[in-house]
Order: sequence, then C-alpha cells, then structure tokens
Amino acid sequence: MLKKIGKSLRDQAKGAIKEAKLIARSHTDPRFGRTELAEGFRGLGLVPGDAVFVHSSLKSLGYVEGGPIAVFEALWDAIGPDGTMIVPTYYLPGGTIANAAKDPDYIFDPAVHGSNLGALPSAFLSFPGVRRSLHPTHSVSAVGRHAEFITADHHKSASVFGEGSPWQRFIELGGKLLGVGISMGPVTFYHRLEDEMGDAFPLPVKRPETHRMRCRDTTGVVHEVPVQAFKSEYMQRRIDNPARKDVRDYFWREFVAAGLMHIGQVGAARCWWIEARDFHRHLAKLAAEGMTIYATPEDMERRGWPPLQADNPPPE
Repeated sequence: MLKKIGKSLRDQAKGAIKEAKLIARSHTDPRFGRTELAEGFRGLGLVPGDAVFVHSSLKSLGYVEGGPIAVFEALWDAIGPDGTMIVPTYYLPGGTIANAAKDPDYIFDPAVHGSNLGALPSAFLSFPGVRRSLHPTHSVSAVGRHAEFITADHHKSASVFGEGSPWQRFIELGGKLLGVGISMGPVTFYHRLEDEMGDAFPLPVKRPETHRMRCRDTTGVVHEVPVQAFKSEYMQRRIDNPARKDVRDYFWREFVAAGLMHIGQVGAARCWWIEARDFHRHLAKLAAEGMTIYATPEDMERRGWPPLQADNPPPE
C-alpha cells in the first residue's frame, strides 16, 4: 500500500512539473498555430498527394497552439486527403528488442498499448481514421490514401523491416521521409537496407537468435512474429547513440552534398525531407563502399568527409 501511495505521489509530482514547464514555454517560446505550420510544410516542398513518413521532435517547433495534434492537422492541410501520413508508434517495453523479448508475459495489443516514443506519436494515435500495423516491437500508424497498404500484414513480414513491412512498402510508394527538428540520427529507415541485404550487409549487426514475440489482433487472435535483436556493441556505435554525433554529422553532410536533402523551416524547427527511394539507393551505395551508420572514426577518415556546405551545416 505504501509503495502504491509513493508511486502515485511521484506521478502527481511529475505531472505538475510537466504542466509547469508547458506553461513556462507558452510564455517564452515562439508561438505557432496550425495555419503557420501548414504554410511551413508547403514551403518545405510538401504537396497534395504526398506520402510522408514523419520522424519528429515536438519541442523543436516552439510552442504549438492546439498541442501535438495540431502538428498533424497542419501536415494534413499541406498534403491533403489524397496524401498519407505515416508515424512510428512503437511500444517497446524495456526500450530495446532484447529487453522486450525477456518478458514472457508480453503480448502487444494495439487496443491496450499506446506508444512510448513521445508526445507526437502518442497524439497521432488519436488522429481521425488512423490505422496501426500489428507488430510486437515496431508498430507503425498511418492515415490517408495509402494507410491500409502501409500498415496491413506487418506481423507477416519475415523481419521487422523486411519485405512487406511498412518501410519496404513506403519505398515502393516513393514517399518522402520527413525530419521535423531532428538530426539524421533517429531514422529507422536505415534498417530497411540491413534486412534487405541480410548476411551481405557489411557488418553482423543482428544477434543470431530469433525471438518469437507475440501480438494480438482486433479479433483476439494471438500471432507469433519473428524478431531479431541488435548486438549491443553495434548499438553503441550506431548513428542514433548520443555519443555518435560524428556519424550524424557525416551522414548529414553526405546527403546534402549528394543533392538529396531538402531543408527548410517549419515553425521554430529546422526540417528536412528526402525521397525514400533516393535515400535507400544512396544507403546501398554507401554500404557497397563499406560506409554504414555504424562507421568508426577511422572508416570516415578513410572514405573522406563530404564537403561542408556553410548554408546547411549539420544540426547541433
């Protein structure tokens, strides 16, 4: 009983602190509404009918009037009813595949589990008409013209990012990979190439064992899904590790120099998009040269650093 009371008090305190921070931000941060954000997305180069896979940081946008859902309403205004919005809405207990796989009682259920990726993915789950893929570790949600195509049968894919996954299907659509206020670190599309190449990928980044993890569909049927975890030594080297700003800067400079990155301002956030097929093809080209998101400093020096464009430096 005392433990429950203590936890309740801690949760209340955290909620109060969060609310105080939001109020403070509302007075100090630049303010943007749905109309201004929609104009920003259009200025960035998003057009009606686009399929957009969103990786985002709410804080980067400034104070958004209407909260997180207003960001998606603005994006929807830009791409229109023939467009498609896709957002990673993973629920990953323990933070990694390896940790989630250790829980013998875990069964992913989209009717029960939200997303633990942050405010924007959580808000997207309440967007009208949203569909969600069935997957125990990497559930993706979508709304719009191609939402059913993107999300259907994810649990039947042979691997998280394999054939038939939302990432493979999005590349097939020729959509736009959108970064809202982020670097090139938190981008899951890198892993599509790893699953596509399998043993031919330059590095053995996956653990050899395959976990049979479970998820429950809307009819109550439980499915077992094959999932492989990443080796911890490669996770520490990976582009999304906080210590690997060098890799993030390298890939930013690489894609800018290749002419593939479109950069602009939405609200207070510096944003970018890359055509998904171009992104995937260029990653394959880099992999053929031995350059991956797990590159060591020696790897980068050996290949040579891409030129730095003064008007588009990497994010801090």
